[in-house]
Amino acid sequence: MGDAAPALARTAWLLCGDAHQADELVQQALVRTYLAWPRARERDPLAYARRVLANLRIDTWRRRRREVLTDPGDLPHGAEPSGAQQQADRDQLVRSLATLSTRQRRVVVLRHLEGLSEAEVAEDLGVTVGTVKSTASRALARLRASLGEDAAAGPGRPTDPRSTR
Repeated sequence: MGDAAPALARTAWLLCGDAHQADELVQQALVRTYLAWPRARERDPLAYARRVLANLRIDTWRRRRREVLTDPGDLPHGAEPSGAQQQADRDQLVRSLATLSTRQRRVVVLRHLEGLSEAEVAEDLGVTVGTVKSTASRALARLRASLGEDAAAGPGRPTDPRSTR
């Protein structure tokens, strides 16, 4: 499971958009996976930990009801390092992901950013492959619309969420 920490950290960051919060989620997920190790090792421990991670994030969403991300335009002039277009694109993607429903975000993150197959995503989320396909289709359409609108506001914006990898 030690090798899984970077993958879990990446997933957590994509789910919450904050490095510190992502680290906390990963630690909590690893602790819960460890406590449930007899059950987790029966199948795929990484999938179990990802599921715990996603459930922890949902619990956080439920407590907060709404997460507010800072718009880079609201930052003081010079706060963004020059030449940070890739970081700006990632921030834009995180903001766009925040507009998706919980299920849509989980499907997009696992399928397109983590590279899991539709069957693996379906197993992780406890849904059918058809549900994964339809949810991904709607989520990607919404992301394209969101990123397309943002692209009109500035040059160099991605039109595909996978382009910011």
